[in-house]
Amino acid sequence: MPRKTTICVLAPSGIVTDEGGFARMKDYFLSHDIDVIVPEIVHAKFERFAGDDQVRVSALHEAFARDDVDIVLAARGGYGLSRLLDRIDYHLLASSRKILIGHSDITALSLALLAKQSCASFAGPHAIGDFGSATPSEFTACHFFAMLNSAQTEIVVDAKNPYDFQATGTLWGSNLSLVAALVGTPYLPAISDGILFLEDINEAPYRVERMLYQLFHAGILHRQRAILLGDFRCENAGTANDYNLQKVVDHFRERIDVPILTGLPFGHIRDKLTLPIGAMCRLSTVENQFRLDLSRYPYLPLPTPNDADG
Repeated sequence: MPRKTTICVLAPSGIVTDEGGFARMKDYFLSHDIDVIVPEIVHAKFERFAGDDQVRVSALHEAFARDDVDIVLAARGGYGLSRLLDRIDYHLLASSRKILIGHSDITALSLALLAKQSCASFAGPHAIGDFGSATPSEFTACHFFAMLNSAQTEIVVDAKNPYDFQATGTLWGSNLSLVAALVGTPYLPAISDGILFLEDINEAPYRVERMLYQLFHAGILHRQRAILLGDFRCENAGTANDYNLQKVVDHFRERIDVPILTGLPFGHIRDKLTLPIGAMCRLSTVENQFRLDLSRYPYLPLPTPNDADG
């Protein structure tokens, strides 16, 4: 009898403070016929991190070396992966053919894997904040299972944008702070004619603009076929003479010829997509919608929520 799909939960960044979330997350996946492994080291605490740097690197390598693991799912983000990037065995991670999933600080690892090994991963939900919440989002779960269970996926987003075009390229990006922080390092993929998606949280609009200018001055924005903006929970969004995110978007639409679309349901929000970093993406706009046709990313058979409930 074949073994069940197995998820290994890791905390390569910040301390996990919601210990009750582990039990809820385990129950959620077990109810969907998926096994969960939570190494004891995930509960480690060192300063602000889930263990010191060497502990977290070792835990990462051990998880990807296991034969009984299919998916490595981040418990949470926070901060910490930037300290590990020069110590990670990217060949080990890529050759394991395991699927990495996470967002926020996990962006650093996903982009480094793509830069070093051309290995795709997923920007998506976290074990604790999403699947370990008191009431996991049905939207998030449905997109998570649909993405991982199919070699091709179509996502339609209802969002009004001033464009009518089609573009094809590599889908990449995720958290803006981490993308900007990797500029000038060997851990940022050199992607031209790509489709760059971005999100962030707790950043004032002017700081979002400053990070976008980092990508602008580095020539990254100009080289893309399109830019997709997800959720930005901007702090102080109504201050500084009402300088808000929409004004930032309008400003960059004037500065570059690359289409900038807003409304992508992704980021530090309850209802989020799962998006393959490094996949092939065909983007098209239709009236008040845009569509992503995604392919060339890792997948594996998973029971869908309806299958498990039935």
